[in-house]
Amino acid sequence: MRKIKNLFFILLIGVSTLSKAGTAPAATGYDLKFKIAGIKDTLCYLANYYGDKQYIKDSARVDATGKISFKGKEALPGGIYLFVFPNKTYFEILVDKVQHFSMECDMNDIINSMKVKDCDENAQFYSYLQFIQKQSKEIEPLKVQRKQLSDAKQPTDSIDASMKRIDESVANYKKDFITKNQGSFLAAVFKASQDIVIPDAPILPNGAKDSTFAYRFYKAHYFDNIDLSDERLLRTPIYNSKVSYYMKNMVLQIPDSIIPECDMLVSKAKPNKETFKFMVWYLTNTHETSNIMGMDAVFVHLVKKYYTKELAYWVDDATLFKIQDRASILDPILIGKKVKNLILADSTDNYQSLYAVNSPYTILYFWDPDCGHCKKATPKVKAFYDKVKTKGVQVYAACTEVEMDKWRKYIRENNLDWINVADPKLQNNFRHEFDVTTTPQIFILDKDKKIMAKKIDEDTMEKILSKELGIPYVEPVKKDDEQEHH
Repeated sequence: MRKIKNLFFILLIGVSTLSKAGTAPAATGYDLKFKIAGIKDTLCYLANYYGDKQYIKDSARVDATGKISFKGKEALPGGIYLFVFPNKTYFEILVDKVQHFSMECDMNDIINSMKVKDCDENAQFYSYLQFIQKQSKEIEPLKVQRKQLSDAKQPTDSIDASMKRIDESVANYKKDFITKNQGSFLAAVFKASQDIVIPDAPILPNGAKDSTFAYRFYKAHYFDNIDLSDERLLRTPIYNSKVSYYMKNMVLQIPDSIIPECDMLVSKAKPNKETFKFMVWYLTNTHETSNIMGMDAVFVHLVKKYYTKELAYWVDDATLFKIQDRASILDPILIGKKVKNLILADSTDNYQSLYAVNSPYTILYFWDPDCGHCKKATPKVKAFYDKVKTKGVQVYAACTEVEMDKWRKYIRENNLDWINVADPKLQNNFRHEFDVTTTPQIFILDKDKKIMAKKIDEDTMEKILSKELGIPYVEPVKKDDEQEHH
């Protein structure tokens, strides 16, 4: 029996993940009966996997005899569901076309004591779990023996062969089941959990093995065993983990590589509305919230292509507008794009144009003299500027506030001898156009005023520009109170 990690009562983008769409006939409803020895007079839950979390679907009380029934008028969407005890331990059940069945077990040995009535698929599932448990009992002492032999530097060939036979018996069990039960949910689960077998690498004309073959083959065939449009698999631990692993480990983490992979995944999920919704939401949310600079380009692409009134059926008009508006703000300030010109007044009320800055590199610095973080960052930016201002770096520092006397005083007292500008009459929309919601904000621009880096801290700014200028960079030593605590 396993312990549940997360049990959430939240909704996915305002729409319940427990969609009415499913693989079972909607008119039949569901009636899942259980009798569990060892528990009575308590509240239990029916939950399901969705993405990387688990969600509550239903609740019911166990009576004095250990009986409990979960009932509903509408059929459950297919998937792996969880019978959750009050202490959050649980056991799994399969839900697909058959949604009227009963299961009986002893809480002290759920797998081996399980008896299933009126649902062949759950009977097969627990036969498999019993088989796996038996194989685990056989392999555990072999692992101990192998470690002992290995520690003693003795041969482990015989033990390795025995362990391999057990592993092969499990793999053959699944293969045989898949062959005999094409189309069943359990067969789809078994198939989706299979890894890709990589053949030997071919020999190149120079006589060496192709060292990149394994990666290329694995990547090309990664999704061979899983149907990303099978809605039932969404409600298993497999779907999200496979997509997540692929995007994080098989794809180069730059927007130009990620964007076509996102489109590929969406196209595989698109035949089913629920898998399409999940895939679009997952990819959009992942890249909007990414800590990797430049991933907002992926977010913008996905919003433009999929968050339309015709496609994003799960989003209401107000939310859709907010998502589209967010993408429209980010689009002009993506890495590699030329920023809009800024023409703001300096401390003598003369207007200074950002485009007029004739420098190989420009630090576009949005700040506020009253901002606590700015008071820490500005001296560091100033110290670096003093080192590189003769090497082709200029600072265009735009104050976000309108208290000009305080601003001018700070400039004088701190000798900020760069281009200082502000917008005291609030005539410029730069705060919105550059997405300046907090300060400080640092952009690095090239000679054409294209964005090289953005929304970075002063240490990252120094590291990037030091590399560009070919000057030494020394990693700053954090004080004790700045160290992260884990």
